[in-house]
Amino acid sequence: MTDAFHIDVPHTDGSLAVIALAGEFDITTAPAVRARALELIAHGHPDLVADLSGVTFCDSSGLGALVGIWRCAKEADGSLTLAAIPDRLGRLLSVTGMDTFLPTFPSADAALAARQSNRTTA
Repeated sequence: MTDAFHIDVPHTDGSLAVIALAGEFDITTAPAVRARALELIAHGHPDLVADLSGVTFCDSSGLGALVGIWRCAKEADGSLTLAAIPDRLGRLLSVTGMDTFLPTFPSADAALAARQSNRTTA
């Protein structure tokens, strides 16, 4: 039995949006995550924070979606930041080398605070 999957956008502010995922991030849910993220980018929010605190499982399709979202954000002069990464997913990001180009924070609030700090010092 799989966890029900949810995509929420609990925060938008200027170019920034938080996309919160909950449940299994896999071949069946990755296309919806990518579509929602690209919609946010197209609507003027190219700087995304992906709150992964509710992700219970992530397969290669989920990783592929994150890479695709990161590329689209970069093309729009934006960014992708990961927050609250579950341990297993963190190890997978490390093994694949994705942790070298995707900034991570322990929580969405910490990622937002860092973004706000960068905005005021820039």
